[in-house]
Amino acid sequence: MKLDNTWDAVVPSGVKWREIFGNVNALVPGDRTFDGGHILRITSRSTALGGLVLITSSALLLAGCAAAPETTDDNSAAASDFIPCMVSDAGGFDDKSFNQLGFEGITKAAKELGVKPITVESNVETDFAPNIQQLVDQNCTLIVTVGFALSAATVESALANPDIEYAIIDDAADNDFDGKTDAPNIKPILFDTAQAAFLAGYLSAGVSQTGIIGTFGGMNFPTVSIFMDGFKQGADYYNTENGKAVKVLGWDGTDGSFTGGFEAGTAAQSTAQALIDQNIDVLLPVGGPIYQSAAAAIRDSGKDIALLGVDADVFDTDPTVADLLLTSVRKGIDVATYTTVLAAGKDAFDVTPYIGTLENKGVGIAGYHDLADKVPSDLDAAVKDLQAKIISGDVKVKSYLAS
Repeated sequence: MKLDNTWDAVVPSGVKWREIFGNVNALVPGDRTFDGGHILRITSRSTALGGLVLITSSALLLAGCAAAPETTDDNSAAASDFIPCMVSDAGGFDDKSFNQLGFEGITKAAKELGVKPITVESNVETDFAPNIQQLVDQNCTLIVTVGFALSAATVESALANPDIEYAIIDDAADNDFDGKTDAPNIKPILFDTAQAAFLAGYLSAGVSQTGIIGTFGGMNFPTVSIFMDGFKQGADYYNTENGKAVKVLGWDGTDGSFTGGFEAGTAAQSTAQALIDQNIDVLLPVGGPIYQSAAAAIRDSGKDIALLGVDADVFDTDPTVADLLLTSVRKGIDVATYTTVLAAGKDAFDVTPYIGTLENKGVGIAGYHDLADKVPSDLDAAVKDLQAKIISGDVKVKSYLAS
């Protein structure tokens, strides 16, 4: 990732170069002082491997991928001291899934508040803690971390910086499993996707012609298996209600098929292929971009297999697989992030966990789009009726987030 940014800064008289730029004597004389109000024109180009600064009238050394916040005009003075920030997990902000949705949420809120967000992409797990620290060092007011994999690093940073507000997407920040958030300044943003996946499982069982549907995930974590749980429960409910025996492969309620990571590639494609070889005709891959490998396996097979997306409506975020998609199990990550950032920017940050459900529209399933002709009207009506019954409590969906 590369970022190019140019901005101006006014430096008061008497300030030393070193006070602004630190120990960067290779670039500037550290003991020199500025005389008079000095305007600096600073251009930064940074890469994932480090920062490089080009000097016009002076220099500034930046590290990592984060862009420095732009100054706002006088009309935005009230919000100018609020700096919302975000760290992705290893999927990056262009994963067409939950990282991208989080990025869209913080971007929308920052624009409304009239401030500039700082966002940093992680490439590997070892990036998490340094990336969060980088945002702390840039005086971020709110730091949003995306994904359960950042939980430990988020908690550590939050405990060390009690004056900074934190939010984490897809994790309760409860690493000691005592039922409480591990730091008092973290807001968990969670989604009971089992409810929406229940609908997708019922739908998938209803459209299946082979009587076999499948799912697989990146890793066996609660935020992954919650999709698979709901999917299987929904298919089982379809069988009970309709006297059918549709099989679900890839998840038995405790364990199943996993790639060992969250990258598109050989492992994801071979895992999908193993399910395709068992005659499935609907496939739910859970884990960011691994759906791309599942789509490749479906195309290579030449079989009529419907794909399910997760997190976003993948029909919209990735048109390259639109013709394969039956529906997507959606999380309102963008809306929840937007709401959280907006509240923090208006001094109304609340650490009460957010849990998205069918009732509050925090989760749901997308439309059938190009595969609408595969869904009979009576099946569509049954899915809509089932949603109403889950919301009313007449149908119970089990998950670790269910009250």
